[in-house]
Amino acid sequence: MLTKFETKSNRVKGLSFHNKRPWILASLHTGVIQLWDYRVGTLIDKFDEHEGPVRGVSFHYSQPLFVSGGDDYLIKVWNYKLRRCLFTLHGHLDYIRTVQFHHESPWILSASDDQTIRIWNWQSRTCISVLTGHNHYVMCALFHPKEDLVVSASLDQTIRVWDIGALRKKGVSPADDSMRLSEMNSDLFGGVDAVVKYVLEGHDRGVNWAAFHPTLPLIVSGADDRQIKLWRMNDTKAWEVDTLRGHGNNVSCVMFHAKQDIIVSNSEDKSIRVWDVTKRIGIQTFRREHDRFWVLAFHPEMNLLAAGHDSGMIVFKLERERPAFSVSGDSLYYVKDRFLRIHDFYTQKDSQVIPIRRPGSLILNQGPRTLSFSPTENAVLLSSDVDGGCYELYILPKDSTGRGDALQDVMRGLGGSAVFVARNRFAVLDKINNHVIVKNLKNDIVKKSSLPFAADAIFYAGTGNLLCRSEDRVIIFDLQQRIVLCDLQIPFIKYVAWSSDMESVALLGKHVIIVANKKLEHQFTVHETIRVKSGAWDDNGVFIYTTLNHMKYCLPNGDSGIIRTLDVPLYITKVSRNIVCCLDRNVKNCPISVDPTEYMFKLSLLKKKYDRIMSMIKNSQLFGQAIIAYLQQKGYPEVALHLVKDERTRFNLALECGNIQTAVASANELDEKDHWYRLGVEALRQGNASIVEYAYQKTKNFERLSFLYLITGNIEKLSKMMKIAEIKNDVMGQFHNSLYLGDIHERVRVLEKAGHLPLAYITASVHGLKEDADRLGKELGDNIPSLPKGKVPSLLIPPAPVLSCSDWPLLRVMKGIFEGGLDNIGKAGENEEDDEALDADWVEDLDIDDVIGMQNGNVEILVENSDAIEGNDEEGGWDLEDLELPPEVATPKASINGRSVGFIAPTLGMPVSQIWIRDSSLPAEHAAAGNFDTALRLLTRQLGIKNFIPLKPMFLDLYLGSQSYLRTFDSAPVISLEIEKGSSETSGGSVPHAPALVFNFSRLDEKLKTAYKATTDGKFAEALRLFLNILQSIPLTVVYSRREVDEVKEMILLAKEYVIGLKMEVMRKEVKDDMIRQQELAAYFTHCNLQTVHLRLALMNAMTICFKAGNYMTAANFSRRLLESNPPKEIQAKKARQVLQACERNMKDTTELNYDFRNPFVVCGATYVPIYRGQKGVSCPYCGSRFVPSIEGKLCTVCDLAVVGADTSGLRCSPSQVR
Repeated sequence: MLTKFETKSNRVKGLSFHNKRPWILASLHTGVIQLWDYRVGTLIDKFDEHEGPVRGVSFHYSQPLFVSGGDDYLIKVWNYKLRRCLFTLHGHLDYIRTVQFHHESPWILSASDDQTIRIWNWQSRTCISVLTGHNHYVMCALFHPKEDLVVSASLDQTIRVWDIGALRKKGVSPADDSMRLSEMNSDLFGGVDAVVKYVLEGHDRGVNWAAFHPTLPLIVSGADDRQIKLWRMNDTKAWEVDTLRGHGNNVSCVMFHAKQDIIVSNSEDKSIRVWDVTKRIGIQTFRREHDRFWVLAFHPEMNLLAAGHDSGMIVFKLERERPAFSVSGDSLYYVKDRFLRIHDFYTQKDSQVIPIRRPGSLILNQGPRTLSFSPTENAVLLSSDVDGGCYELYILPKDSTGRGDALQDVMRGLGGSAVFVARNRFAVLDKINNHVIVKNLKNDIVKKSSLPFAADAIFYAGTGNLLCRSEDRVIIFDLQQRIVLCDLQIPFIKYVAWSSDMESVALLGKHVIIVANKKLEHQFTVHETIRVKSGAWDDNGVFIYTTLNHMKYCLPNGDSGIIRTLDVPLYITKVSRNIVCCLDRNVKNCPISVDPTEYMFKLSLLKKKYDRIMSMIKNSQLFGQAIIAYLQQKGYPEVALHLVKDERTRFNLALECGNIQTAVASANELDEKDHWYRLGVEALRQGNASIVEYAYQKTKNFERLSFLYLITGNIEKLSKMMKIAEIKNDVMGQFHNSLYLGDIHERVRVLEKAGHLPLAYITASVHGLKEDADRLGKELGDNIPSLPKGKVPSLLIPPAPVLSCSDWPLLRVMKGIFEGGLDNIGKAGENEEDDEALDADWVEDLDIDDVIGMQNGNVEILVENSDAIEGNDEEGGWDLEDLELPPEVATPKASINGRSVGFIAPTLGMPVSQIWIRDSSLPAEHAAAGNFDTALRLLTRQLGIKNFIPLKPMFLDLYLGSQSYLRTFDSAPVISLEIEKGSSETSGGSVPHAPALVFNFSRLDEKLKTAYKATTDGKFAEALRLFLNILQSIPLTVVYSRREVDEVKEMILLAKEYVIGLKMEVMRKEVKDDMIRQQELAAYFTHCNLQTVHLRLALMNAMTICFKAGNYMTAANFSRRLLESNPPKEIQAKKARQVLQACERNMKDTTELNYDFRNPFVVCGATYVPIYRGQKGVSCPYCGSRFVPSIEGKLCTVCDLAVVGADTSGLRCSPSQVR
């Protein structure tokens, strides 16, 4: 049994697979119906309107419906899209056992304890037929998958087959339904729409289940007599064929397999049994310890089964569906239907080579698991699980194009797996002795090598080399020298895929893909939520792989994406250009044409093949949002700019890459205030004053426009802005502009007009305008304000700009390849318009029509007619002769279109902090760069850490320690500087772009010495704090040599041992009233891996406590261990000898302790009880502390960081581990 999904719940009484989606319905004894996605293992929805147990449930074949029947006598029809019950069918008078939709007609079949079977029309919501005849509970009723038949099973010990052909012929309109129902009522259920065709008798007790064969005229039944009976029927009669015995309790459900000649049954004896239909014998049994089975369900399309039991359900397969295959050049060798076949990729020709011998055993999963082919010798190795693992060697005929019906001589042998390692040599794994045996083509042993660790599988790794796999690592083993060439710590992997040049290898696990080079140096890891099924390398070094429902790609830098979705799981055999050759689960060759544009574009970007990128951009269709986001993420917004037509996206990309011209064009198209504002900000950053002016004009942001004219020294336009403010009656605008201009007369006039006569008087007096001051003084009379004495006034003059009325000078740089090559894409028809635009001035005049009408409607007449404005001048009005403001701006063409000169503004480079983390998998470097979220994800993936509270201050220390800030002058912002690590001897030269980190190995070493001293001094609380701090600092520590990596790992083990020991010692002092627990904790402390000086102190302590408590045998053990350590202090040795002499007179323990010093053990880090050798336990993925199984999934109490039992990739604390 290959378990795919399992749930924990109340007793499951009904199951139903969806025929298209990966869903299963489970109806529970509590009345709840659960909808699960078994592929990802998530609960999608719950439906709980039934009262009491729900025993039957069924999906509709095509509609978004399912039906349920329960102990509340009700049948409910649900719509899972609407997530509610549509209607309820009433009629049954007792518990409903099963319900089922018909595969074609709008019918529902239900069986009930009221001894009837009913057929309902779910469209008209009426009962159209009642089948009576059983005289006890009807336990099951099912439609025939093709014919107009119904089979039912009852506790009256009979199985009945009903003919419902007349019901189909009558039609099922609502009027006919009501008429038929009245006829049935009048005839007391005596309708003739369904008649009994056969009554099968043979069971000695009540029958619980009966089911049709999907294609043959067979019926299978299971009953309380613990027997399974096989029945055959024809047009006139039905009879018993055979009886299958083996279950030890009531058979609750039995069914035919849809695609194989087997019967599957389950029983209240807590077992599922598989039976051979042809030989009629049991071939396999699966048992549970505590749960009785109640129901079975088969997937209508796939090779999946589900079984419901007392505490949930299980979804499983009986056999592996992955075909055994091997690719050699343009040929694929694979096994199908007991034959070895060859498929030519070039001609698509498929032929049979030789038959494969059937295994003698009838047990499932005995087919070939792997196939290895030697092209030079034309030999094939097949490995299977027969007899605990064996192989078969076939020498193929030279002409393998015939039918291949002749049975070939085969050589066999035992071994876990077998692969060719040379032209005429193959290696076999002997799991029992942990040996690799090399044999020749005569099946004779040539060489035997012992492996350095317990391997459970071997794979080809080049001529004479093997890749050996264990639970937590892989190695490459040289068979000639008998040495380990390299190794890699990884999670458990299932399959291995080498690139064609043998330079890269992909290691495929259940939910992970690890890519390494030929020296097993880790390159990157890809995590998947759906199971990974297969993979192969293409000619460009891209790894193509499949999951259950997707075909994906993986680039050499670890970036991945989806190529297409899959309807069924496929196994990739070869990738050639845009054709992916696959095998499906029916072992059929499926060449699939894919579009490689996306991943080839990304690969070209990675390899900096810019000419290819330009060609793809010119010739390909419009790319989607994903590729645009990818280009932005990788720092190529200027490339993304050429792939989009959406103006909002173009505008954002143009701002990001500093392309002002494109941003202006997009802003003109959008014409939204927010976009003009952002354009102004970016143009101001680049010093392009003309575009800033244009943006401010479009948004009518007069305050910013005035300030712009001030800082650029454009006094003429600033004067005109003051006149505009006057037209708008904007007093503050007038005053500000007069301040910017240094115009004292204007300021006095504005203040006087606004009614602020005291301020106007002071301004005129201070600046020496005697005539204005006298006139204002007369108006103020006695209210003239007094001026401060002894103060020397100074004139407020606006600052002189550095560059007057011009853009900032631009750095001359060469155009990038994309700017030069992609500017004209899609613009062939726009050349003439572009030329005209170049000759024109694109900074439009500020039209006063836009200004007025905001507050002053009466000024509109003046603005519309410039002659009237001039006439007003003669009448003593304000001089408004050039109100059509601002005039044309003489903008350099360089600021409009980069083609007129040979330079463009340089784009922003990548921030240093981004360079630090670009290729880094070290959490400390991500934290130092301020990317806390990626650092947290790395810690979770590598070490299973979930509690980040202790790490928060360390994250902040790392970030602040790698940043510095430089002040320039007051008006400029503070400049942030990243502090990088320089080269050193320990880092092996230079460490390019690595941050300076505040945590290093020397600091840890100093803390360790301090912690040792605190332990020696008996300051256990202080020592515990220090060791815990060491343990929590190590994940954020980076070292630069292999030796230091080993020392860090050793320090983790040391700190872990001390944390456990010190916690037990602190607890021992708290449980003063419990002498037994005191003795146990003191004893466990002596088994921690401590320094010798501390171990002696722990032994002295334990010896004293046990001796005082009268446990002399245990105390004697501690005294012996203390003497064996050769204590340098005579007082310790003397005391130990005295205790030993006293104990030997009475070698007994007065109290029994949970402590056996003869049996090796480790201490549980949470419960502080021993876990003896051979007992099950779980580990913390970070500190390695051991725990009893009940702690799995909880937070580690030792390091207080990681989740116990989590699946992780391991500690990464050095760049050398990655390289």
